[in-house]
Amino acid sequence: MSPLPLEGIRVADFTWIGAGSFTTKLLADHGADVVKIESKERMDSLRSSRPYKDGIPGINRSGYFADRNSSKRSITLNLKTEGGQALARRLIGESDVVANNFTPGTMEKFGLGYEAVRKIKKDVIYIAMSMQGDTGPESKYLGYGLTIGALTGIQYLSGLPEREPVGTGTNFADHIPNPCHAAFALLAALHHRRRTGEGQYIDVAQTEPTIALLGPTIMDFSVNGTVVERTGNQRAPVCPHGVFPCSGSDRWIAISVGTARAWRSLAEVIGVTEWLQDPNLATGAGRWQRRMEIEAHLAEVTKRWLAEELMARLQEAGVAAGAVNTAADVVDRDPQLKHRGHWVTLNHPEMGPSIYNAPPFRIAGAPPVPRRPAPLLGQHTDEVCGKVFGISESEIETLRRAGALT
Repeated sequence: MSPLPLEGIRVADFTWIGAGSFTTKLLADHGADVVKIESKERMDSLRSSRPYKDGIPGINRSGYFADRNSSKRSITLNLKTEGGQALARRLIGESDVVANNFTPGTMEKFGLGYEAVRKIKKDVIYIAMSMQGDTGPESKYLGYGLTIGALTGIQYLSGLPEREPVGTGTNFADHIPNPCHAAFALLAALHHRRRTGEGQYIDVAQTEPTIALLGPTIMDFSVNGTVVERTGNQRAPVCPHGVFPCSGSDRWIAISVGTARAWRSLAEVIGVTEWLQDPNLATGAGRWQRRMEIEAHLAEVTKRWLAEELMARLQEAGVAAGAVNTAADVVDRDPQLKHRGHWVTLNHPEMGPSIYNAPPFRIAGAPPVPRRPAPLLGQHTDEVCGKVFGISESEIETLRRAGALT
């Protein structure tokens, strides 16, 4: 096996919660030595987030935290003490990347803003991932995935017509555009440094990558002046386009028909050939006008089918269709994910064998990833102090008694 592509890169990881932790996870899973700086006084709130292994709460038992922090090491510092800040500076001096997703000004309070860090490590790559960026009238606002979704318009678009916005939780902002854009920026900065020897300051405003999810909506307003409203599963002028019930308890299938060929195939597969005799349904515009009638009829027919069987038949006929899977389906019964080795089982020191998401891409010749389970709180404090800082065991105990190490 070839070495992982980021071996030899060290990251001083001050991030927490969702987007920041996912950014550095992508680096860790591909070989970077990501040292997560934590505190027992103010822990990463994901450590107290469900689900817990076996339903038993504990700071080292969160599946959410574990999946976002695979392959990392954890040290516990008290950054409110001079000794803790000094250790953070020592780690930065041995690192290539410094990452945080705090509100602007927080790192500066600890003497760890970019200008201070640059004096420690001239070619450092420093990434800050606040909600609104480092400057501007709203730069100091605190934000999470939910508020980012609200500010960017995702919440406004989520839900049924004539009903209140329902939102999407943190699913988009924290787990798709922000960590992926941030990781891309870090890789570009590392490439630039390799060519020029120059470090970088990267200012990610998490609202801005999230707006990338709204391309058609933004274009519709900028070109036509149209404010797109909530439409549920509807997507004009595509019909049918939605989720329909299938045989069994709470089983469903998603179907989308955007072409005349797909419309004919759908009618033939489900046996509603009278649709093909109606010239008014031959075009998308005609079907859109009668979408309520069509989709109500379709729902009655799909109830007689198993979701997986109907999906296979429709896919074979060229119709976009997918069974609506549960978590159990995805983990235990998805043949494509199994084939690609998406689920990786790692032996966590407290939770035991646990599954982790692999990155959604594979690098030829590289070992399987992620490499290690998520760390226990402070699991690697002594290891990092000894092997990275060169501190003796007696010095470590002195620092611990002084409160620099928690």
